[in-house]
Amino acid sequence: MTGRPGTDRTGSIRRYLLLWAELLVDSWRRAPVLTAMQFVIPAGMAAAVTGGALALRAAVDALIAADPPAAVVAAIAAGLAGAAGIVLGALDSHTAGILIGKVAVLDLNPRIHRAITTLDGLEHLERTDFQDRLTLLRNAGWEIVLSLWSANGVLFAVLELTVMLLLLGTVNPWLLCLLAFAAVPLWFDQRGNNAVIRADLATAEPIRRQRHLFDLATDPASGKEIRVAGTGDEIARRQAGAWDEAMRQRFRARLVAAGWRTTGWLLFTAGFGAALALVVHQAANGTGSAGDLVLAVTVAAALRQSVSTGVHYTTNVASAGRVIEPYLWLRDYVRANRDRTGATTPAPARLAHGITLDRVGYRYPGATGPALAEVSVHLPAGSVVALVGEYGSGKTTLVKLLGKLYRPDSGRILVDGIPLDELETAAWRTRISATFQDFGRFPTRFGENVGVGDLPHRTDRERIAAAVREADATGLVDRLPDGLDTELDASFGGTDLSEGQWQKTALARAAMRPRPLLFLLDEPTASLDAPSEQEIFDRQMERSRRRAAETGAVTVIVSHRFSTVTGADLILTLHHGRLVEAGSHRELTAIPDGRYATLYRMQAEAYTRRGRPAGADD
Repeated sequence: MTGRPGTDRTGSIRRYLLLWAELLVDSWRRAPVLTAMQFVIPAGMAAAVTGGALALRAAVDALIAADPPAAVVAAIAAGLAGAAGIVLGALDSHTAGILIGKVAVLDLNPRIHRAITTLDGLEHLERTDFQDRLTLLRNAGWEIVLSLWSANGVLFAVLELTVMLLLLGTVNPWLLCLLAFAAVPLWFDQRGNNAVIRADLATAEPIRRQRHLFDLATDPASGKEIRVAGTGDEIARRQAGAWDEAMRQRFRARLVAAGWRTTGWLLFTAGFGAALALVVHQAANGTGSAGDLVLAVTVAAALRQSVSTGVHYTTNVASAGRVIEPYLWLRDYVRANRDRTGATTPAPARLAHGITLDRVGYRYPGATGPALAEVSVHLPAGSVVALVGEYGSGKTTLVKLLGKLYRPDSGRILVDGIPLDELETAAWRTRISATFQDFGRFPTRFGENVGVGDLPHRTDRERIAAAVREADATGLVDRLPDGLDTELDASFGGTDLSEGQWQKTALARAAMRPRPLLFLLDEPTASLDAPSEQEIFDRQMERSRRRAAETGAVTVIVSHRFSTVTGADLILTLHHGRLVEAGSHRELTAIPDGRYATLYRMQAEAYTRRGRPAGADD
């Protein structure tokens, strides 16, 4: 894990500048004309304000000098400058919005999603510090891109302030002191925003909790249990409590920020009033012209607007820190954790020897004990291996380690004698097929749901149809209104599937790769009835034997129904994260007091008491 970026002020500014430079390149590549306009328009607006003030002074002085033609020309120039400022102001916000949307939606948001989903493992998705930052980054692309153009707005606001102060300096050099008063609101606003940023990060976890509770309350799957148990009011109470906890902290931070901003503006107003009093005094004593007074009043009023605009842009930049800091943290984390081993060894074309676990151990972050400890076993090439044991015994953890979704904390995994850590991760993953008990439900067409199991062939209808047959899902497809082209997920306007139908879809997806080296089946039929389960296991066993002959593939099956794994070549019994037995069904049942034999006998007796054969579905 990497530390939080930007702990030193200079380093933080440098990182922001580098990020804005990247975003500027993205903006230019995506829309060069709109990008150029973000520089041309503010420059034009500054010129319009300056030109308008000078034209007004000229008009007043011409009237006093009894020169009507010159006064008319100057008045027209002032009017044109004012109109230009209004038009450019409207154009500025419109073009900026289009540009920010383009870059945020088409470049930055996909970049954030890609960074999250292309990390090798899953550990980051189980870390609270990672999840807290993801909460802040949800749909944050707009705000991050906005920070670039807000920084650009600050730059032009400073330029405009400088020009205005130079104009005021022509009336009286003492008016240049307004520069210091103009900086005061910016400094105070920054102090207030720092408090807001700290509060937003500190409350990310309760915000995430209340969002989860809301999703839980509105999800049809959990809705059944909520209504039967009558827990709706309790969930609503807890959601409100989490929201209230977060909002109290954020409200206090915003009160502090408002106090800082109010103090800054009060000081600026005091300086602004003193400057106007000085100009009025100078005009009354005859040391300045009436035009100077008009110029000073006009520029001072515009100065107040420029400071307000500058503060607004500065606020945007500072507020964006609440998402920029997590974004920079995320980039550092991804950079540090993507393929940390620098593995470059290609995956073998076939397995000759098999997969060996050598004293493998793994502990989940924050867990009180290991999920796996000192697991040593050899999985021969071409074998079908079953993992059995009670819930929490480490079966799924072992499957994820084999898929390189986790890295062992201790020990090593060898693939034909090569450490798994040395195999290039993407290449190893292309040689794996897998179905997990918490399988994905993608809101796409049925054929696409299956096809993404082998992305290069996701549109190959013949291969998809073969995978559907492999998963015994042909009848399911025949019942769908549009067959393979049926849109799925009712919440997106499609057809919803039952849990068992989704599981068959996931099994078909896993069957898309025809020659995997490792086939992982983690409770692949938990949602199916017993006949369907047995038929699918028979198909998978047959498929595994074929693949074993072709590539030496190892098939690893996790199942809580013992009758389905009796045909495995090797059965591994796990208990509290340790491998306690290994052997064939015949060998393990021959151990009278063995753990496997005991569990098998208990399950068989339980089903027999119900008048059903061992392994039948409930």
